[in-house]
Amino acid sequence: MPHTASRYLAEGPRVGIRPYTYEDGAEFIARARESKDLHQPWLFPPTTDAAYAGYAGRLIEDRSKAGFLVCEKEAGEGGAGGERGEQGGAIAGFININNIVEGGFQCGALGYGVFAHAAGRGLMREAMGLVVDHAFGPMRLHRLEINVQPGNAASIALARGAGFRLEGFSPNMIYIDGAWRDHERWAITTETRAGA
Repeated sequence: MPHTASRYLAEGPRVGIRPYTYEDGAEFIARARESKDLHQPWLFPPTTDAAYAGYAGRLIEDRSKAGFLVCEKEAGEGGAGGERGEQGGAIAGFININNIVEGGFQCGALGYGVFAHAAGRGLMREAMGLVVDHAFGPMRLHRLEINVQPGNAASIALARGAGFRLEGFSPNMIYIDGAWRDHERWAITTETRAGA
């Protein structure tokens, strides 16, 4: 199926990235429920209509956030969902830029997750490159950060594979699943991206 210019903000050979919409709720929730065992204890994406509406609303309406759905470009890959018409293919995961600070900082913090049907297929690595390029291009950011729990090997591998460098360790940094969790701090700048 031919792609239209407006379908994605950016696209690679297998995935495209696009903004969230409220209409994505049913598919996103189904994918999150299917992926619970993969995500926990690291990540808790919304699994109800009300939770998705609030989550998506913040990413759609808050200027300090930018949310990107990672969509497979070919219809029917990975099981349920299939082709989504004008919105793009089946949702494979998501990458959000939170805490965007403009001015002299020009920075944002990434959060991301893959859905179970797409895990281990390299789709998130491709998507991460697209998001970093979009952040450093049209969004005009200078620095991106990723905070990762030390035991989350898959997330660390994604950060490292995308060219992020380990900058430090912060004990008790983020409150997740009822406790303050230690995190490694990874980052990339436009200069380190260009030198990679």
